[in-house]
Amino acid sequence: MNIIQIYQRFPKEADCLKHLENARWHGKPICPYCKSDRVTAAPKEQRFHCNNCKTSFSVTVGTIFHKTHLDLQKWFLAVVLMLNAKKGISARQLARDLEVNKNTAWSLAMRIRRAMLEQMELLEGIVEMDETFVGGKPRKGGPPSKRGRGTKKIPVVGMIERGGRVVAEPAKKLSQKHLMKLIRRNMNVDNTILMTDQYSGYFPAGNIVASHKSVDHSFQYANGTIHTNNIESFWALLKRGIVGQYHKVSAKHLQKYITEFSYRHNNRDVDGIFELTLARAVGVR
Repeated sequence: MNIIQIYQRFPKEADCLKHLENARWHGKPICPYCKSDRVTAAPKEQRFHCNNCKTSFSVTVGTIFHKTHLDLQKWFLAVVLMLNAKKGISARQLARDLEVNKNTAWSLAMRIRRAMLEQMELLEGIVEMDETFVGGKPRKGGPPSKRGRGTKKIPVVGMIERGGRVVAEPAKKLSQKHLMKLIRRNMNVDNTILMTDQYSGYFPAGNIVASHKSVDHSFQYANGTIHTNNIESFWALLKRGIVGQYHKVSAKHLQKYITEFSYRHNNRDVDGIFELTLARAVGVR
């Protein structure tokens, strides 16, 4: 899906509403308040009336589009722009493209990221695990900042299947206890071959997963098939987005940005990712 196709498929607000109605209800409207199917369409108002609880509602109630004063066509354009931007798109750029103010664009993007939050099945097979650090650069003239695990930047832990899905999240600390907790929560441990570097925090993993192999990055990037190149490629893309597009991301919202990058990666081969995202936006999981 691209910008031109949005204008061709959804030239009017009614076209956008019809698409959302089909995605959410599949032709059978349900009242979002009382869950009754005893509803009557009100075409002129582009709404529905519930004959059970006597409430008027539209398809946007209870979705990321709820109480929006922006045309749905612009919402659809925002979804397309975010899905097609491999390194992300800043709120200011989104504002210019949609002809809205920066705060509106930021709010749009954050709501769309909410629709991208996934509950995935456990990772399995060959899974690479690594961490990176996100944060601003030191001011000019200040003392040089430490690199790697000695930095004060926010640690982010990621796990990726070879050729498959990725899961990543900020971590308060990189202790063995916390890393093992992430492994148990996100992996099918009985069917996982875990690849890591030789950080001591991963040492107990061999007692949890089916097999644990590590590569010593002090003198080699890979030892045959033992490497963490895939998760490091994901980190490179995430960092280029944060540094090049967003410039600065607060700790409060960092997970939402990571979710966006993970969602694009996990659905990179889905032809109907636009329709999938809109369906998730109206609560269809």
